[in-house]
Order: sequence, then structure tokens, then C-alpha cells
Amino acid sequence: MSRPSLAFRDAGLRFGDRVLWQGLDLDIEPGEFVAVLGPNGSGKTSLLRAILGQTELSAGAITAGGTVGYVPQQHAEDSDTMMLRGRDLVGFGVDGGRWGFGLRGMARRRAAVDKAIEQVGAEAFANRPVGLLSGGEQQRLRIAQALTRDPAVLLCDEPLASLDLASQQVVVDLLDTRRRRDDTSILFVTHELNPVLPFVDRVLYLAGGSFRIGTVDEVMNSRTLSTLYGSPVEVLRIGGRLVVVGGEDDHHCSTHAYPGDVLGTDVGFAVAGEDL
Repeated sequence: MSRPSLAFRDAGLRFGDRVLWQGLDLDIEPGEFVAVLGPNGSGKTSLLRAILGQTELSAGAITAGGTVGYVPQQHAEDSDTMMLRGRDLVGFGVDGGRWGFGLRGMARRRAAVDKAIEQVGAEAFANRPVGLLSGGEQQRLRIAQALTRDPAVLLCDEPLASLDLASQQVVVDLLDTRRRRDDTSILFVTHELNPVLPFVDRVLYLAGGSFRIGTVDEVMNSRTLSTLYGSPVEVLRIGGRLVVVGGEDDHHCSTHAYPGDVLGTDVGFAVAGEDL
């Protein structure tokens, strides 16, 4: 039996009296694609921070079976970053921006950067300033940055946010190619399950201090989500896509369903307050 890429053992996280999740036991296997869903404030981003060691667990442990890479969501960069060449941004994945490697070290760094750029098909724009690139091109470079360390696990924090549909598809295809070719596990935080629905092996749904783990069919159904949210929730399948419909409840949740939107992309809920 292969060693899990990530292992959660009775893991829990709380801030003061507020429990985000607790008693989490989960093995993520090599090559597995796990989507992490839930309302704002349910602890999705905090889960990634705990894996990266940036947030301390309140209970239990998380063990990584190899190197962990991180792909952030698309967002505005500071002015210094926007002036960097794309390949320099990718290089931060190798050295964190440190300099002074000597000739041999610089050759290894260059080889790692070139390989990562090739893997995401970014050769045509890798030498251009980041600020002149499209959102999709920038996100390809962020994936390349994460790949420079040849990770066993890729943590993706809403990497499709603010991208158009074509760019979303490119990013998803790149991640899927990486996991199939190299057996890299994907932990994919998202508010929109439909763009990755064909690739998802399991769903981890966080809500109301509790969670559910299972296949898409096991988790994304009316009974399971109604139990999690403590109020009626309807899960509909329309044209092979999922649409979640529910009203306000004790958690002050409301849907992000958009009438007439054939994508029906948002299968999460919005909760007052910032995500954690």
C-alpha cells in the first residue's frame, strides 16, 4: 500500500470559542484530486495554512508524505512583482528570492525553472513582465513556481478565481496532467465545483464546525448538505452540472446561484465575515 501524500489524524482548528473543524481523519492518496468546499469562514484557507505550517492546529496532526507546493488564487500583485519577468517569479519557488548560489547553483536553478515553465507551456511569455500578462498566463506561472520543487502535493487556493472560462480550463487541465503524469495529489479549495467536477475523486465539505468526506455523489446531495447547514438545501443536477439552492438559516447562509447562468458554478454558500 502506498504512503498517503497527506495524513490528517484527529486534526482540529479553532479560534477562541469558535470551532472551524475537529476530529478530521483523512488520508489523501498519491494522484488523488480532493475538492475542499464550504462557506466563507468555514476554514478552507486555514486548512491549507495548517498544512503549510503557517497556522497551528488546536488538536491532532497533519503529516505530509513529500514536498508540498502551493498555488494561490489570482490576485493583484504589488508593483515590484509586476515588473519581474515571468521566469523570475517562477524562480522564487526554487530559492524564495535569495541570491548568491555560485555558477553551479545558478545552473541547477535555471534548469529547474526551465523545466517548470515547459510543464505549464509558458515558454512564449516567460521572459515578459508579469504585469503585461493575462490572468491565465500569470496563473500558469504560479503553477510553474509550485512545480519547481517537484511536489508530491499541490495545495490550490481558489486558483480559478477571476479567470475567464478558457483560462480556467487551461489551469484545470495543467493540474490534471501533472497529477496523472507524476501521481501528484491535488487539494483544491474552491467555491465553484463544476469546472473541476470531472476530475474530483472526493469532496471535503466544511460547514458549521463540522465536515463531510466522500465522493461527489455522497457529499453533494440534498440530505448531506441540509444536515451540515441545519436547514433545507436542494442539490440539483442540470446538464451534468451541480446547482445548490437554499435559503437563509441560522448560519446566515445564502446561495450564490445565478438565475439563467448555465454554468451553475457556485456550489458553496456565503457567510457574513471573512474567510479564515
